[in-house]
Amino acid sequence: MIIKVCVGSSCHLKGSYDVIDQMKALLKKYDVEEQIELQASFCLGFCSKGVTVKAGPAVEVTGQEGLFLHNVNKDNVEDLFVKEIIPLLTI
Repeated sequence: MIIKVCVGSSCHLKGSYDVIDQMKALLKKYDVEEQIELQASFCLGFCSKGVTVKAGPAVEVTGQEGLFLHNVNKDNVEDLFVKEIIPLLTI
């Protein structure tokens, strides 16, 4: 699975690099570094919705866009990671 954290101008100003730092720590904490590749991505197109994170398959599948999480920040990233992303690993 690939997780992309938007680092476009708007998300950068809203703390995307804090989210990336937290995500790196969560990958280690939950021992999923081998299953998830973390990437920074320029604008994901949701500038008004706070920091956006996209989680999806490592290989793009036509018609399957992945999961988009909005308004991610250093305070809610672990909760979103556990509730929304970890379950995708078992699919």
